Amino acid sequence: MSAMAGKRGMVFLVGAGPGDPNLITLRGVQCLALADLVLYDYLVNPQLLEHATAKAELVSLGHSHGGRGMTQEEVNARMIAAAHEGKTVVRLKSGDPNLFGRGAEELHELSAAGIPYEVVPGITAALAAASHAGISLTHREYASAVAFVTGHQRDDKAPHELDYNGLAIFPGTLVFYMGMTTARHWSKALLGGGRPGSTPVTIVRRATWPDQQVYRCTLETVADAIERKRLRPPAVIIVGEVAGVGNM
Repeated sequence: MSAMAGKRGMVFLVGAGPGDPNLITLRGVQCLALADLVLYDYLVNPQLLEHATAKAELVSLGHSHGGRGMTQEEVNARMIAAAHEGKTVVRLKSGDPNLFGRGAEELHELSAAGIPYEVVPGITAALAAASHAGISLTHREYASAVAFVTGHQRDDKAPHELDYNGLAIFPGTLVFYMGMTTARHWSKALLGGGRPGSTPVTIVRRATWPDQQVYRCTLETVADAIERKRLRPPAVIIVGEVAGVGNM
């Protein structure tokens, strides 16, 4: 959805893709070239900022593990204030804006404030990680469906709100986002729901970046593998038979 309203500025929620600067969309590049203000996530490749003009203000929203980041409320306020000043704002998000990217919250606030906006999709980490690990998430021999699952829910949500029994019998591929630090919890829950311990698992860390790492294990060993190798985010974890037939 997009609209135009008087002299107010415009906000673009742009998906930056998974890391490789060549994987942003052409529309995303066009939006960056128009920006007066770019608010970007810490996972965004800094090379993408070169598409902005010299006059654009570039604001990092901080690193969740390194110093104070800007809160969601502060991000919303900054976007709205700049748009009210007639500025063109690009909210540059890693991956896709609306897949575990809190895009819905930002769109709600923009709509409530009467700010025109456009959402520019981006390549999400699951698709990029699978491709760069030689995995077909919907390999016709093994999976006719794929589910994207968050491994880290909001603090006010109880862990049992995810139906792990249902996920355990899901007839296809599971891809966990933000699941590194909670791997022991969700893997145990899937095993308890009947998913075989021998189910192949592939961990893809920093997908599409020059230092991408790929690790293969099983559902019963994934938590131990993460701890033993001291793997840290960002990573996606692919669970299912397709994870055992990759070519890389």
